[in-house]
Amino acid sequence: MGVSLEFPPITRRLKPEVLAPAGNLATVKTAIDFGADAVYCGGKAFGMRSAPQNLSLEDFEEAVAYAHARDARIFVTCNILPTNDEIDAMNSYMGQLGEIGVDALIVSDIGVLMAARRVAPHVEVHVSTQAGITNYQAANAFAALGASRVVLARELDIEAIRGIRAHVPDDLEIEAFVHGSMCMAFSGRCLISQHLTGRDANHGDCAQSCRWKYHVVEEKRPGQFIPVEVTDGGTFLFNSHDMNVLAHVDEILDAGVTSLKIEGRAKSAYYVAAMANAYKTAVNEFMIQRGFEDEAGRPLRPFTSAAQPSSAQGGSAVTLPEWLLAEPDKVTHREYSTGFYYPEQPAGENIMVGGYINEWRWVGDVLGYDEANARLHIYAKNKISPGMDIEFLFPGHAPIVLRVPDQGLLDEAGEPVAEINHPAHEFSLPCDQAIPRGAMIRARLRARTLPVSAAS
Repeated sequence: MGVSLEFPPITRRLKPEVLAPAGNLATVKTAIDFGADAVYCGGKAFGMRSAPQNLSLEDFEEAVAYAHARDARIFVTCNILPTNDEIDAMNSYMGQLGEIGVDALIVSDIGVLMAARRVAPHVEVHVSTQAGITNYQAANAFAALGASRVVLARELDIEAIRGIRAHVPDDLEIEAFVHGSMCMAFSGRCLISQHLTGRDANHGDCAQSCRWKYHVVEEKRPGQFIPVEVTDGGTFLFNSHDMNVLAHVDEILDAGVTSLKIEGRAKSAYYVAAMANAYKTAVNEFMIQRGFEDEAGRPLRPFTSAAQPSSAQGGSAVTLPEWLLAEPDKVTHREYSTGFYYPEQPAGENIMVGGYINEWRWVGDVLGYDEANARLHIYAKNKISPGMDIEFLFPGHAPIVLRVPDQGLLDEAGEPVAEINHPAHEFSLPCDQAIPRGAMIRARLRARTLPVSAAS
């Protein structure tokens, strides 16, 4: 059930941009509602996520209308490596997307790039991270071919990005991943899934084989499985950490990045909402503390994407509130690292455990607030019990905490209930603070701590 938001208008920016993922139309709207300046998503074909919930052409029409009415933008992934028999259909598809009015096509194949310019001439072309851009010469080459943006290889550090920014045109946008899952292969160009399962990662059908548990078998001892690492549970050989650089947003923007990209087109609407809000709030703090905008979001001086002195080089550091820095721990994730941005803190893997850390649960949405009776009406998704502390998540604001009262819980008919334990039903509860419609409600679960990896 989708709940439309009742929040003040959100300041949208072309630069610096917060770019959020979405795997379906509802999540596109959630990403925009919770602060994303742009959303990237895939269609039913030709994108790097093949899940069936991707958007149809009709969905894209609605997504574009919803985004443009709120000064946000829609980017579409067309970044597979196509085979000969896919070319005509792909070119036709990109032409249809151009007619719908999407804002950018994300491509990795040079032939697709040139075709996109021909069949959708008014649509920006962004070059995917899968093109493996690691230097300014490659970035300039793609710019000369008509790309308005390059998505850098994930393996670059801050100084390498700074060097690219210094040697490319000012109007060439630089996009970089800042949050989410990291593929064990170079910029996602991987053949493990295809080899083991026949599911081609380069056509959006990755089985995440790198996350599986691996053993070895000695030739003369068939059937005897030996852990790669000497543990009883086997070894998750390529189970890379997730990326989280929320605390370093200022340094990444100082390096010349113009778009902060959150990974996760297969993630939930709650994940997208929480991370879009977190990075948008961090960018807002950057713009205010650096003097580009006032507290109301009004521009004070132009933002420049040229590389700036970082805090390590004498620039002013941006301070983020503690509640904001805690947000990445409130979504499902693997152990975090800062990716490859800092050579002294390299990305690693957890070879001991293959699961996720999941300490918080999305338990409902706010439907409205009855001020006269001081009651909050909610749509339940999971169990909510008396004595439980719940948090309300909404854009640009520290979460509001409420302890669920022992009395006063009512079902949709106004009848008293002992607890809220029927998902997909409406309930109400006493609340002395007005919470905006559309706020997400979450609650903490029992913490699960993963063992520290030998490689971390």
